[in-house]
Amino acid sequence: MHTNSSRRKFISTTVKGTMAAGAMGMVPGALLANDSIQPTPFVQTPLPYAYNALEPYVDAMTMEIHHTKHAAAYTKNLNDAALAEFKGENLSLELVLGNISKYSAKLRNNGGGHYNHELFWRSMQATGTALHEGPLKQALMSNFNSFENFKTKMSDAAMTMFGSGWAWLYLDGDKKLQIGSTPNQDNPLMDVSPVKGLPLLGLDVWEHAYYLKYQNRRAEYVSNWFNLVNWKFVEGRMMGK
Repeated sequence: MHTNSSRRKFISTTVKGTMAAGAMGMVPGALLANDSIQPTPFVQTPLPYAYNALEPYVDAMTMEIHHTKHAAAYTKNLNDAALAEFKGENLSLELVLGNISKYSAKLRNNGGGHYNHELFWRSMQATGTALHEGPLKQALMSNFNSFENFKTKMSDAAMTMFGSGWAWLYLDGDKKLQIGSTPNQDNPLMDVSPVKGLPLLGLDVWEHAYYLKYQNRRAEYVSNWFNLVNWKFVEGRMMGK
Protein backbone atom coordinates (compact mmCIF):
# COMPACT_ATOMS: atom_id res chain seq x y z
CA MET A 1 0.00 0.00 0.00
CA HIS A 2 1.23 3.46 -0.78
CA THR A 3 0.66 6.83 0.76
CA ASN A 4 -1.24 9.43 -1.21
CA SER A 5 1.35 11.71 -2.80
CA SER A 6 -1.17 14.51 -3.11
CA ARG A 7 -1.47 14.72 0.63
CA ARG A 8 1.31 16.30 2.62
CA LYS A 9 3.47 13.86 4.49
CA PHE A 10 2.22 13.28 8.00
CA ILE A 11 5.71 13.36 9.45
CA SER A 12 6.04 17.03 8.64
CA THR A 13 2.54 18.13 9.54
CA THR A 14 3.17 18.31 13.28
CA VAL A 15 2.42 21.55 15.01
CA LYS A 16 2.63 24.60 12.77
CA GLY A 17 -0.95 25.47 13.43
CA THR A 18 -0.63 24.82 17.14
CA MET A 19 2.15 27.34 17.42
CA ALA A 20 0.03 29.91 15.63
CA ALA A 21 -2.70 29.20 18.10
CA GLY A 22 -0.66 30.37 21.04
CA ALA A 23 0.99 27.14 22.12
CA MET A 24 4.44 28.62 21.57
CA GLY A 25 5.52 27.74 25.06
CA MET A 26 4.52 24.13 24.62
CA VAL A 27 6.18 23.03 21.41
CA PRO A 28 9.73 23.81 20.29
CA GLY A 29 9.84 26.08 17.26
CA ALA A 30 12.66 24.03 15.74
CA LEU A 31 10.21 21.19 15.20
CA LEU A 32 7.66 23.10 13.21
CA ALA A 33 6.76 21.90 9.75
CA ASN A 34 7.68 24.27 6.97
CA ASP A 35 5.40 22.84 4.31
CA SER A 36 1.77 23.58 3.60
CA ILE A 37 -0.98 23.06 6.13
CA GLN A 38 -3.56 20.45 5.23
CA PRO A 39 -6.92 22.11 4.69
CA THR A 40 -10.23 20.42 5.14
CA PRO A 41 -11.43 17.93 4.16
CA PHE A 42 -9.12 15.74 6.19
CA VAL A 43 -8.03 12.50 4.55
CA GLN A 44 -7.32 9.10 6.02
CA THR A 45 -4.10 7.86 4.46
CA PRO A 46 -3.67 4.23 3.40
CA LEU A 47 -1.57 2.08 5.69
CA PRO A 48 2.10 2.00 4.69
CA TYR A 49 2.03 -1.81 5.00
CA ALA A 50 -0.37 -4.73 4.59
CA TYR A 51 -2.89 -5.57 7.31
CA ASN A 52 -0.97 -8.74 8.19
CA ALA A 53 2.45 -7.07 8.19
CA LEU A 54 2.57 -6.58 11.96
CA GLU A 55 1.92 -10.21 12.84
CA PRO A 56 2.51 -11.99 15.13
CA TYR A 57 2.35 -8.96 17.43
CA VAL A 58 -0.80 -7.38 15.98
CA ASP A 59 -3.11 -9.60 13.94
CA ALA A 60 -4.43 -8.80 10.49
CA MET A 61 -8.10 -8.71 11.50
CA THR A 62 -7.41 -6.21 14.26
CA MET A 63 -5.48 -3.98 11.86
CA GLU A 64 -8.16 -4.13 9.18
CA ILE A 65 -11.01 -3.35 11.57
CA HIS A 66 -8.98 -0.72 13.38
CA HIS A 67 -8.07 1.08 10.15
CA THR A 68 -11.20 0.65 8.02
CA LYS A 69 -13.81 0.99 10.76
CA HIS A 70 -12.57 2.84 13.85
CA ALA A 71 -10.04 5.20 12.31
CA ALA A 72 -12.13 5.75 9.20
CA ALA A 73 -15.05 6.78 11.41
CA TYR A 74 -12.88 9.34 13.20
CA THR A 75 -11.94 10.89 9.86
CA LYS A 76 -15.53 11.02 8.61
CA ASN A 77 -16.85 12.47 11.85
CA LEU A 78 -14.00 14.99 11.97
CA ASN A 79 -14.95 16.25 8.54
CA ASP A 80 -18.62 16.44 9.51
CA ALA A 81 -17.74 18.48 12.59
CA ALA A 82 -15.31 20.69 10.65
CA LEU A 83 -17.98 21.45 8.06
CA ALA A 84 -20.29 22.62 10.81
CA GLU A 85 -17.76 24.51 12.94
CA PHE A 86 -15.02 25.93 10.70
CA LYS A 87 -17.41 28.39 9.03
CA GLY A 88 -15.83 27.93 5.63
CA GLU A 89 -12.24 28.43 6.81
CA ASN A 90 -9.43 26.04 5.88
CA LEU A 91 -7.79 25.30 9.22
CA SER A 92 -4.98 22.91 10.02
CA LEU A 93 -5.80 20.16 12.45
CA GLU A 94 -2.86 21.26 14.61
CA LEU A 95 -4.35 24.75 14.88
CA VAL A 96 -7.69 23.31 15.91
CA LEU A 97 -6.23 20.88 18.46
CA GLY A 98 -4.22 23.71 20.01
CA ASN A 99 -7.50 25.54 20.63
CA ILE A 100 -9.72 22.53 21.09
CA SER A 101 -11.42 23.99 24.17
CA LYS A 102 -13.21 26.37 21.78
CA TYR A 103 -14.75 23.54 19.78
CA SER A 104 -17.29 20.80 20.35
CA ALA A 105 -16.74 17.45 22.01
CA LYS A 106 -17.36 15.87 18.61
CA LEU A 107 -14.49 17.79 17.08
CA ARG A 108 -12.25 17.07 20.07
CA ASN A 109 -12.89 13.34 20.04
CA ASN A 110 -12.70 12.83 16.30
CA GLY A 111 -9.96 15.36 15.59
CA GLY A 112 -7.84 13.69 18.23
CA GLY A 113 -8.77 10.26 16.92
CA HIS A 114 -7.75 11.15 13.38
CA TYR A 115 -4.46 12.76 14.38
CA ASN A 116 -3.51 10.04 16.84
CA HIS A 117 -4.12 7.20 14.43
CA GLU A 118 -2.31 8.84 11.53
CA LEU A 119 0.70 9.06 13.84
CA PHE A 120 0.18 5.55 15.23
CA TRP A 121 0.26 3.79 11.84
CA ARG A 122 3.49 5.47 10.83
CA SER A 123 5.24 4.83 14.10
CA MET A 124 5.13 1.10 13.38
CA GLN A 125 6.57 -1.16 10.71
CA ALA A 126 6.71 -4.87 10.03
CA THR A 127 9.98 -5.67 11.76
CA GLY A 128 10.49 -2.55 13.80
CA THR A 129 13.84 -0.85 13.66
CA ALA A 130 16.78 -0.99 16.01
CA LEU A 131 17.42 2.08 18.08
CA HIS A 132 20.75 3.05 16.55
CA GLU A 133 23.26 5.50 17.89
CA GLY A 134 21.98 8.98 17.22
CA PRO A 135 20.09 11.96 18.64
CA LEU A 136 17.07 9.97 19.80
CA LYS A 137 19.07 7.35 21.65
CA GLN A 138 21.18 10.06 23.23
CA ALA A 139 18.07 11.94 24.35
CA LEU A 140 16.48 8.78 25.76
CA MET A 141 19.64 7.96 27.68
CA SER A 142 19.89 11.52 28.96
CA ASN A 143 16.29 11.69 30.14
CA PHE A 144 15.65 8.11 31.27
CA ASN A 145 19.18 6.77 31.96
CA SER A 146 18.66 3.66 29.83
CA PHE A 147 16.48 2.37 27.02
CA GLU A 148 15.03 -0.28 29.33
CA ASN A 149 14.08 2.38 31.85
CA PHE A 150 12.33 4.33 29.08
CA LYS A 151 10.39 1.20 28.07
CA THR A 152 9.38 0.62 31.68
CA LYS A 153 8.09 4.17 32.08
CA MET A 154 6.27 4.09 28.74
CA SER A 155 4.72 0.74 29.64
CA ASP A 156 3.68 2.06 33.04
CA ALA A 157 1.95 5.01 31.37
CA ALA A 158 0.04 2.58 29.16
CA MET A 159 -0.83 0.16 31.93
CA THR A 160 -2.01 2.77 34.42
CA MET A 161 -4.37 4.41 31.93
CA PHE A 162 -7.78 3.51 33.30
CA GLY A 163 -10.08 2.63 30.44
CA SER A 164 -9.32 3.95 26.97
CA GLY A 165 -6.51 6.30 26.05
CA TRP A 166 -2.93 6.73 24.88
CA ALA A 167 0.58 6.62 26.28
CA TRP A 168 2.94 9.19 24.78
CA LEU A 169 6.59 9.97 24.29
CA TYR A 170 6.58 13.68 23.60
CA LEU A 171 8.88 16.68 23.45
CA ASP A 172 7.99 19.48 25.82
CA GLY A 173 8.53 23.21 25.43
CA ASP A 174 12.07 22.91 26.79
CA LYS A 175 12.91 20.31 24.13
CA LYS A 176 13.04 17.61 26.77
CA LEU A 177 11.61 14.13 26.27
CA GLN A 178 8.69 13.32 28.52
CA ILE A 179 6.33 10.40 29.00
CA GLY A 180 2.67 10.84 29.82
CA SER A 181 -0.82 9.64 29.04
CA THR A 182 -4.11 11.11 27.92
CA PRO A 183 -7.64 9.72 28.13
CA ASN A 184 -9.88 8.93 25.19
CA GLN A 185 -8.52 10.55 22.00
CA ASP A 186 -6.80 13.52 23.65
CA ASN A 187 -3.14 14.21 22.87
CA PRO A 188 -0.36 16.57 24.01
CA LEU A 189 -1.16 19.14 21.30
CA MET A 190 -4.48 19.98 22.94
CA ASP A 191 -4.87 23.01 25.15
CA VAL A 192 -6.99 20.88 27.51
CA SER A 193 -4.34 18.19 27.93
CA PRO A 194 -2.43 17.92 31.24
CA VAL A 195 0.66 16.93 29.23
CA LYS A 196 1.67 19.36 26.51
CA GLY A 197 4.18 19.18 23.71
CA LEU A 198 4.94 17.55 20.39
CA PRO A 199 3.84 13.88 20.22
CA LEU A 200 6.71 11.72 18.96
CA LEU A 201 5.33 8.26 19.65
CA GLY A 202 1.86 7.19 20.73
CA LEU A 203 0.71 3.82 22.03
CA ASP A 204 -3.00 3.14 21.55
CA VAL A 205 -4.47 1.32 24.56
CA TRP A 206 -8.08 1.41 23.47
CA GLU A 207 -9.31 -2.18 23.60
CA HIS A 208 -10.12 -2.18 19.89
CA ALA A 209 -6.35 -1.93 19.27
CA TYR A 210 -5.62 -5.31 20.82
CA TYR A 211 -8.64 -7.17 22.20
CA LEU A 212 -9.17 -9.69 19.38
CA LYS A 213 -5.71 -11.13 19.98
CA TYR A 214 -4.95 -10.32 23.60
CA GLN A 215 -8.38 -10.03 25.26
CA ASN A 216 -7.68 -8.53 28.71
CA ARG A 217 -3.91 -9.04 28.51
CA ARG A 218 -2.97 -5.43 27.92
CA ALA A 219 0.48 -5.93 29.44
CA GLU A 220 1.34 -8.55 26.81
CA TYR A 221 0.17 -6.28 24.01
CA VAL A 222 2.20 -3.36 25.36
CA SER A 223 5.33 -5.49 25.70
CA ASN A 224 5.00 -6.91 22.18
CA TRP A 225 4.26 -3.52 20.63
CA PHE A 226 7.84 -2.35 21.22
CA ASN A 227 8.93 -4.92 18.61
CA LEU A 228 7.13 -2.87 15.97
CA VAL A 229 8.31 0.65 16.68
CA ASN A 230 9.86 2.51 13.78
CA TRP A 231 12.55 4.39 15.69
CA LYS A 232 13.79 6.09 12.54
CA PHE A 233 10.37 7.69 12.16
CA VAL A 234 10.33 8.75 15.82
CA GLU A 235 13.80 10.27 15.55
CA GLY A 236 12.75 12.10 12.40
CA ARG A 237 9.86 13.72 14.26
CA MET A 238 12.14 14.70 17.10
CA MET A 239 14.52 16.33 14.63
CA GLY A 240 11.70 18.09 12.79
CA LYS A 241 12.07 16.09 9.59
